[in-house]
Amino acid sequence: MASLAQCIEWVKRCPNPMPGDSEIEIRQVFEAEDFGDEFTPELREQEERLRTRLES
Repeated sequence: MASLAQCIEWVKRCPNPMPGDSEIEIRQVFEAEDFGDEFTPELREQEERLRTRLES
């Protein structure tokens, strides 16, 4: 989503999955590209190994 306000509007349309009051937490999600040069080839390799291990 482009903004927090858009996320809030989207969440307002979400049905309540629980009886009574409930909470929805909005979290920002990052992609590897968001980290620029700090996400080194070594870190990319480490992430790939972790993903492979978690998938099996």
